[in-house]
Amino acid sequence: MLKSWMVIGGVALVVAFIGGALTPKNRWFNSLRRPRWLTFEAAIPFIWTFILICGVWSAYNVWEADPGSDRSWFLMGFYLVVELAILAYTFVMFRTRSLKVGVAIGIVGSILGVILAFLVLPISGWGFVLLLPYLIWNPIGTYVTWAMIPLNPEDA
Repeated sequence: MLKSWMVIGGVALVVAFIGGALTPKNRWFNSLRRPRWLTFEAAIPFIWTFILICGVWSAYNVWEADPGSDRSWFLMGFYLVVELAILAYTFVMFRTRSLKVGVAIGIVGSILGVILAFLVLPISGWGFVLLLPYLIWNPIGTYVTWAMIPLNPEDA
């Protein structure tokens, strides 16, 4: 029998792989100028991997706190919406070649993350804590994109 962590992790992986497969190559984004202080760009894929693992672990904690309830199903859907917002940042920004679109999606993702975290808090303290890396990093990533706009006005 499948364990809940297997299903939650499996859904997250499938969605991430589909999103990654549909995202166009990033030649455009790689050609953009970056702020001088952006020295940690090579770590970003590892940071996002850590954040997504924490998100899956958070969802697992929420599910285990109240397995099968309507509230848990709703929250699993909300976790999925947040993951889709994460994937939409790259997918939509690369398709539109617009940094402003990336900033807008980043802001929406941050708002969704805060809402999810506060819905999770009364159910699972650990579920909330495991969302903190996303709540901290997503605004940083959004700010980096915003800081790139004046350096690349033709791609704003």
